[in-house]
Amino acid sequence: MSGEPLLAIDGLRVEFGPTDAPLAAVKGVGLEVGAGEIVGLIGESGSGKSLTCRSVMRLIHPPGRIAAGSISFEGRDVLAMSAKELRDFRAHEAGMIYQDPFSSLNPVFRVGEQIVETLRSNLGMGKDEARKHAVELLDGVGIPDPERRALSYPHELSGGMRQRVMIALATASRPRLLLADEPTTALDVTTQAQILALLQRLRAERGMAVLIVSHDFGVIAQVCDRVAVMYGGHVVETAPIGTIYEQAEHPYTRALMESVPELESAGKRVRRSGIPGSPPELTENLEGCVFAPRCAYARPSCKDVSMALEPVAPDHQTACPVRPFARTTAGAAS
Repeated sequence: MSGEPLLAIDGLRVEFGPTDAPLAAVKGVGLEVGAGEIVGLIGESGSGKSLTCRSVMRLIHPPGRIAAGSISFEGRDVLAMSAKELRDFRAHEAGMIYQDPFSSLNPVFRVGEQIVETLRSNLGMGKDEARKHAVELLDGVGIPDPERRALSYPHELSGGMRQRVMIALATASRPRLLLADEPTTALDVTTQAQILALLQRLRAERGMAVLIVSHDFGVIAQVCDRVAVMYGGHVVETAPIGTIYEQAEHPYTRALMESVPELESAGKRVRRSGIPGSPPELTENLEGCVFAPRCAYARPSCKDVSMALEPVAPDHQTACPVRPFARTTAGAAS
């Protein structure tokens, strides 16, 4: 990524519980997204991915709080924004798609009405103009017969259509940044591919940057330019997507990729071994590398690891000093 990032997160820490005995869910996360770039944030459930996304929108509510770190958008401090500045930021510059479109849409209002309300509130459109534009937005995200679908209630739409409505809502103001939190969860494979293609098209047409959260490397590989891998509240590795697949350096990244099912030539899935053990609980206070209890390459010195990212190549960083998969000089030359 060249130039100044559109979004820069540095040292982000999100805590829950009392301030004198906090439970940290996000621990010093650093992440950058360039203009027009699609960045993937991947990891198991509970790794802190969604909380990182919500922090960008300042949607961490008590008993949670952003305890430390900085979030800047085009050089402006998001955490220092006034209430009005924050409303403008959410209305015009950053949009968010949530995990469950059904619970995110109001069940008692037609989907067209919900888009109209967003357009009138965020862009100051009149009712007639907003209704016309709402239909155009539904058409733009690939919903067939958008005039009729605008009159539908959320429960009358399929999961894929509801997700398209959420994308229309999140991008109605043509934001520079879209945060997509598990946008393909609970969708069939065909619909997943359509939603991901839609995000790519919106990026190409509008130059919109996307931060996409997922636990699925297949999803990340289809659309992302770069990927950040999270575990136990930390980013443990970050690199361009091609580099991650060719030469992942962190054992957790490798284990995550190796747990993805593959297809045999006969069309049958190969059952892959999962990662032994479970992700750490918030109440666990682990010394050193948080992945060490599940890592096949752990050694005593892992208890002294700081979890800080260290560069191993241009635009490639890892939190594992052991680097069991590091290329040898001969291997790199070949």
